[in-house]
Amino acid sequence: MASPKCIEKAETKLQKSEIKGRQIGIMGGTFNPVHMAHLVAAEQALTKLRLDEVWFIPDNIPPHKDAPLTSAKDRASMLDLATRDNPRFRVKLLELFRGGVSYTVDTLRYLREKAPQNDYYLIMGSDQVNSFHTWKDAGEVAKMATLVGIRRPGYPQDPQYPMIWVDAPDIQLSSTYIRRSVATGTSIRYLVPESVRKYIIEKGLYRD
Repeated sequence: MASPKCIEKAETKLQKSEIKGRQIGIMGGTFNPVHMAHLVAAEQALTKLRLDEVWFIPDNIPPHKDAPLTSAKDRASMLDLATRDNPRFRVKLLELFRGGVSYTVDTLRYLREKAPQNDYYLIMGSDQVNSFHTWKDAGEVAKMATLVGIRRPGYPQDPQYPMIWVDAPDIQLSSTYIRRSVATGTSIRYLVPESVRKYIIEKGLYRD
């Protein structure tokens, strides 16, 4: 679980940002760790769709992955380091607070209840686009948020629901690759923000 200070900070941001209706992008995932492809996709969606902010919401327990997770505190800390220099990126720890398996439909229900004046845009990578129809209550998710797909050149897309497409640089990078690189002593410089790289080294993450 994230530290009390981090939780308090996230809750304060949520409350203050709900004064007016806004266009909010949502990026979910384990962020284990966050890497440059996440940030590039978020920035492209932010600017091309003219969103007010993009919120990064890390999973507590992902429903579609079984890889061991780094602690919630470490994943939240790395997200904070990666996004703090962009004033329109926010880290929201809603799913970590809620605990249990993280379902997007539950998060959107909460956000729509707390801030119905906002418009939410769910930003998904190509693999998420093709599996979206298998998500819990996918139809309800599609009604509560505008679906945004990050288009990958040459990657077959088969969306089952209406989708807004955003073109972004084709950065073929994954958290699995980052973890494997660290474990084998391969450099991850320029694959993650430098602050995240230093955090991984200082904390000894992904060594095993």
